[in-house]
Amino acid sequence: MELALALSAFATLFVVIDPIGLAPMFVALTQGMDARRRRGVALRACAIAVVLLMLFGLFGTALLDAIGVSLDAFRIAGGLLLFLIAVEMLFGKRTERREKQQGDDDHDPSVFPLATPLIAGPGSMATMILLTTNNSGDWLGVLEVHLVMVAVITIVLILFLMAGMIERALGRTGILVVTRLLGMLLAALSVQFVLDGLRSAGVIAPLT
Repeated sequence: MELALALSAFATLFVVIDPIGLAPMFVALTQGMDARRRRGVALRACAIAVVLLMLFGLFGTALLDAIGVSLDAFRIAGGLLLFLIAVEMLFGKRTERREKQQGDDDHDPSVFPLATPLIAGPGSMATMILLTTNNSGDWLGVLEVHLVMVAVITIVLILFLMAGMIERALGRTGILVVTRLLGMLLAALSVQFVLDGLRSAGVIAPLT
């Protein structure tokens, strides 16, 4: 995988997973926990998310073949799904939904809702399949996609461990501004996925 493609994969996964937007959710979901328990929740959630996204990255294409869905169709559908996520980010709907998913203080939120659907949700699962199919047959490229995914979730873990400090520094307004900027970037990337799928399917002419 070229550096430009690796950076594109990083940017796509970063805006889909949205580590900055997850940080205040983590604080809310772990309110009342001591530092040791909060670290445990963060580590479990990120480890489970890595495993889930790795499975989709490695076996997602086989799943598509089993149900008779073409890669081009999935690229287009995945791009549309990412665009919907971008619209939600731009209009604040994603944050509102996450706030409604907050669990009870006595409940361990590491598996649900942190690992899934907040970190490894439909958007990030679809993105892993899209990125790995773009490197079909290139195992080095597939490996790099997974390393990029691990890097993004490592950032999630770091922000989880620093969530209280980040929330105080940015404030609610700062978090909303960053989320909307990421939404604009994701919208552009999602349109690119759709265009790539249409070109591969022969619906529109390839770039010369």
